Amino acid sequence: MAPSTSTRRRVARTSAVRLSAAGRREATERLIGEEPLEIRVAGPDGVVGATTATMRTPGHDFELAAGLLRAEGVIAGPGDLAEIRYCTDVDVQQYNVVTVHLRRPPRRELAARSLMATASCGVCGTASIDELCDRVPVVGGTTSIDAAVLAGLPDLLREEQSLFAETGGNHGAGVFRADGSPLVVREDVGRHNALDKALGARLLAGTDPGEDDVVVLSGRVSFELVQKTAAAGVPILVAVSAPSSLAVETAQRLGVTLAAFVREGRATLYAHPERVVGR
Repeated sequence: MAPSTSTRRRVARTSAVRLSAAGRREATERLIGEEPLEIRVAGPDGVVGATTATMRTPGHDFELAAGLLRAEGVIAGPGDLAEIRYCTDVDVQQYNVVTVHLRRPPRRELAARSLMATASCGVCGTASIDELCDRVPVVGGTTSIDAAVLAGLPDLLREEQSLFAETGGNHGAGVFRADGSPLVVREDVGRHNALDKALGARLLAGTDPGEDDVVVLSGRVSFELVQKTAAAGVPILVAVSAPSSLAVETAQRLGVTLAAFVREGRATLYAHPERVVGR
């Protein structure tokens, strides 16, 4: 499956006025790009049966689509995917519309959406934590991670965030080994999109994330981000900022080790702390 390319802008430039103690001056600022992406799902007969949309930073669009569909339960793994390509039946928005062709009917229907999802809300379609726990197996495995390695993961993630270094306006998500080595890092204006891209990259490479991996996030943890991690079978989730109450409850029920407020050598373990060793 060919990698996605895009003519859309990941970084935009705009004029601005900077204020300081020395006064004001004209400046050119770099901004993180944000554009809509429509994702269409077609069955083995080629007929599009469902669509969804999200606001995202252009780039790695095929990975975003694959990761989102995996999290939603529409596909179970790379074997369900036949092809992902940009749509040619649209004009100027060609690179903002992709069609995911499946080898078999969807394993779960993608919820219909009449409104464009924002970059911050996530496109998850899960009505309740109980419904999620019914369809996503509890994450098992014997993976453990050293506390010192865990504490250093956010800094390692930041080192891989080239777009953040340029714009300061996007989120990062990465898949790491338990020894701290990075496997893939992706950036996006939306937290959920960044994680979908990272998990989707592994899926499209044929090396689906699993029990030896760790997900690292640059921001806070919501229910949807735990959902995506658990659906991919990843046992450890590390985040720089706070979790929500529902994120903690979901991690506890689905067997995900949740470490948040991981910064300056410290961490708070909210679920399944037994996987973190040392100290």
